[in-house]
Amino acid sequence: MLIQLDDILIDVHDSGTGPPVVLLHGWPDTKAVWRHQVAALLAAGYRVITPDLRGFGGSGRPTAVDAYTAPTMVGDLIGLLDHLAIDRAHLIGHDWGAAIGWLTAALAPDRVATLTALSVGHPAALRTAGWRQRELSWYMLLFQFPGVAEQWLRADNFRNLREWSSHPDIEAVAERLADPEALTASLNLYRAILPPNWLIDPPPPLPPVQAPVMGAWSSDDRALTEEAMTASAPYVAGPWRYERLDHVGHWMQLEAPEALNTLLLDFLGQHRGSTAARPAHPRSAARGHTRPFQQLRGS
Repeated sequence: MLIQLDDILIDVHDSGTGPPVVLLHGWPDTKAVWRHQVAALLAAGYRVITPDLRGFGGSGRPTAVDAYTAPTMVGDLIGLLDHLAIDRAHLIGHDWGAAIGWLTAALAPDRVATLTALSVGHPAALRTAGWRQRELSWYMLLFQFPGVAEQWLRADNFRNLREWSSHPDIEAVAERLADPEALTASLNLYRAILPPNWLIDPPPPLPPVQAPVMGAWSSDDRALTEEAMTASAPYVAGPWRYERLDHVGHWMQLEAPEALNTLLLDFLGQHRGSTAARPAHPRSAARGHTRPFQQLRGS
């Protein structure tokens, strides 16, 4: 279904009953990347919400780069919870979805029951993870160049993306990103939140995450180091749990769904009773939730 949130239409699938779980995808994916987790969570008695982030899938694709700032992305999530009358939810994020989950858990702790961060650690941990992480993050700088990045990615039927990413769903990804507007919209997330100065600027100050957090990293990830995840622990005031999946690539949801689902159900089961619903209220009432995020502008 399509949900209107202020200036954006968000395509979201909402199914099941029980404690709400929101699954947040990353680049260059859509909610379809969670198909194996949705089935497992529904079978375990959870309400499962899978949105397409703005700029991806069936959601709106603003053309302006500043439509993809960190406060905006977090505001979309808060607005979605408000629209669906969800007071607190379990957040499970991968890649950019994990980054959005970290920010939301830090700045809106009353809305997050637990956080599961897949692949991407706390923003401060990512920035201080050392030279190996800087080397693996080369593409983040490439993505800053409008036109150049798009040409590099789509050349020769997305050959560079195919060889670099080894994405398990690469045919569907290439078909989707063949639309020039879709490709540029997906890259705007990098251009708005990780401009070149992020390499030298200190990370924005964030309150410690109060919710229980599970971080999971896979040993064959080509973009992220283990240190960028394990170094997240000092930024978590609540219980911290770390899990490593060996011989699995970046898209653990697709490459090791059974192993990941076992971890998710175990972690969520320990905190199953920590969510509650509240009466729906207009989206306009949620705008105030974005005020604490202004400190992230320009990050």
